[in-house]
Amino acid sequence: MRVICTICARGGSQGVKNKNTISLRGKPLIAHTILQAKKSKLFDTILVCSDSKRIRDTAKKWGADFTIDRPKEMATSVAAKLPVIQYAAREAGRITSKQFDIVVDLDATSPLRTVEDICQSYQLFTQSKQAVNLISGYPSRRSPYFNVVELGGDGFVQLAKTLEKPVIRRQDVPATYDMNASIYIWRVNTLLESQSVVSDRTLLYVMPEERSIDIDSPLDLKLVRFLAKNRRDLD
Repeated sequence: MRVICTICARGGSQGVKNKNTISLRGKPLIAHTILQAKKSKLFDTILVCSDSKRIRDTAKKWGADFTIDRPKEMATSVAAKLPVIQYAAREAGRITSKQFDIVVDLDATSPLRTVEDICQSYQLFTQSKQAVNLISGYPSRRSPYFNVVELGGDGFVQLAKTLEKPVIRRQDVPATYDMNASIYIWRVNTLLESQSVVSDRTLLYVMPEERSIDIDSPLDLKLVRFLAKNRRDLD
């Protein structure tokens, strides 16, 4: 079974300028994800897809097997994630003339995941006969059943999600999770036909909050740098 790792990194980040190549523990940010992928020993090929030559050159330096240019229409601030992964998978097959069976997409802006997270999520997915794909997430800090509200057109708020019987304690509501954009896994044939990241046969790999920060703002970057100080595996 051939497995490919895709790392899709956009050059024109808005929240943190050039975030995919900023330094974290002495390495460019994207290098951490490439090295995690290599250490997992799961992948036949590690591909980086980016509209930025700087990112592609950095990726090659740190061990990506090859890089491809991300189309401009897929590199805007409003571009969806799924079409980019589909594009990367198609191009990988065309360029290498290999038939890949599974695609694991790792987000470069989530460097606090561990190699074990990659391996365990892969194992969870491959052991399932019914799953279409897998996403990673962490337990929600706020519950849509209890303390997340929506603002209505009349200016008043209501709970985002309700149950038949009102609840008094947060512990009594169904568990919910925030997607952390860290790990996505598909079988290639279902990936290319998918219309959404979440379906009725999507598995969830649960990670702790301290490994789930996706760098999207200067505050996120500060938190990641703080938490990374005690992570020997990021050296």
